[in-house]
Amino acid sequence: MFGPIVAAGLAALIIITLLNTARIVPQKKAFIVERLGKYSRTLNAGFHILTPFLDRVAYKHSLKEVAVDVPPQTCITRDNIAVEVDGVLYLQVTDPVKASYGIENFLFASTQLSQTTMRSEIGKLELDKTFEERDLINSSIIAAVDKASDPWGVKITRYEIKNIHPPRTVTDALEKQMRAEREKRAAIALSEGERQSRINVAEGAKQEAIMTSEGEKRKRINEAEGLAEEIKMVAMATAEGIREIATAIEQPGGSDAVNLRVAEQYIGEFGNLAKEGNTMIIPSNLSEVGSMVAAATSLIKQTK
Repeated sequence: MFGPIVAAGLAALIIITLLNTARIVPQKKAFIVERLGKYSRTLNAGFHILTPFLDRVAYKHSLKEVAVDVPPQTCITRDNIAVEVDGVLYLQVTDPVKASYGIENFLFASTQLSQTTMRSEIGKLELDKTFEERDLINSSIIAAVDKASDPWGVKITRYEIKNIHPPRTVTDALEKQMRAEREKRAAIALSEGERQSRINVAEGAKQEAIMTSEGEKRKRINEAEGLAEEIKMVAMATAEGIREIATAIEQPGGSDAVNLRVAEQYIGEFGNLAKEGNTMIIPSNLSEVGSMVAAATSLIKQTK
């Protein structure tokens, strides 16, 4: 009667024992097995069977990269300004055995070390530099924490500062400073614009004056050239007329025609004088008319 019950109990005990001793390790996981309280082996991804009542899984580690929030903390800058800084620490377990037995809690230890290093690095910089030198601060924290975490079997991959919060009074002062700087840049830009505008206007007036003077110069040159050409042409026409007169004088009866022409012009001029005024001066001897004509005729002959 008790045989089937005992057999069922033994079967149940065997199944429970197998379930407790069989272990399936997921990918990118590592299990630390202890036998009788002492490290035995490390289980990687796959199916494993433990020795019943002797082996147990003491630690489980993820081999993936893990992001850990670094809580906000108050840091004092070089110029004695208290700022609140927080960040994110990225780390990865490279040696599960060291991570299990090298330190009690490597996540807590890494976070604390990051905070202390952060305070040290912020203390070396003035407030304005803390916003500019984030990359330098991150690099310093990575170097310090990675060196300290090597015995823990942990690799620090990177650290990033999330926020830097200065006091409200400092923020107001920075805003006023930035506003003043923007107004200063705007005033400088405006003055530079006005200066450039005046330079452009002056340059334009200069170019206009130069072009006006060049135009006036060219105008005078053209007028002078035109006047010279006019004088030249008048002279040429006069010379041509004289040559024609000389040629006509040489013809038969030319001298008589000249004498007649000169006498007519002489008498005509006296007639004009009589028209223009009440008083007229005439030669005392009218024979002077003949002498004048003779003198003009003699001058013509000498010229020829």
